[in-house]
Amino acid sequence: MVTTGMPRVGVLALQGDVREHVRALETLGAEVVAVRRPEELATVSGLVIPGGESSVIDKLARTFGMQQPIREALAGGMPAYGTCAGLILLADRIADGIRGQETFGGIDITVQRNAFGSQIDSFETELTVAGFDEPVSATFIRAPRVVETGPAVEVLASLLDGAIVAVRQGALFGTAFHPEVSGETRFHELFLDLVAARAS
Repeated sequence: MVTTGMPRVGVLALQGDVREHVRALETLGAEVVAVRRPEELATVSGLVIPGGESSVIDKLARTFGMQQPIREALAGGMPAYGTCAGLILLADRIADGIRGQETFGGIDITVQRNAFGSQIDSFETELTVAGFDEPVSATFIRAPRVVETGPAVEVLASLLDGAIVAVRQGALFGTAFHPEVSGETRFHELFLDLVAARAS
């Protein structure tokens, strides 16, 4: 684990918008590793789980022997940030997963996949986020939503209709939207802050 200077962090690179997250983290000065194998996971102090296809990432994680190491790292306190599919993978429960679909878990929530429709129903909106001084420009692409939260979960953002789209539990947090698409870096800054706090 990195304990001095900027932390070394990982982006799970099995499928999805990996490059955008790597770029955002490197812009903030982090050393970033594309994580595909358990030995790469062991070298990082935090993990970003990108958007993509949650069921595909789940299957690939099991195929490459990553599921259990990630679960153990999260249970051991490793900070993690998931966007869209990454939020689904950090959820303890999926309301409408495909047959046999599993998650890494860690956040006591139930999520609904593709809650806002298909690709053509993608949209952008301004969101008020707990802890941020200015609103966030949020891009939703085949996005999930949180339909149930446990008592330890903090809701960070909701849409005007009440749909929960950002949550945090301890060192784990996730957004249903893609800040990396719009150049929004405050969530990545929060992630790096959590990593630095744990390292110290």
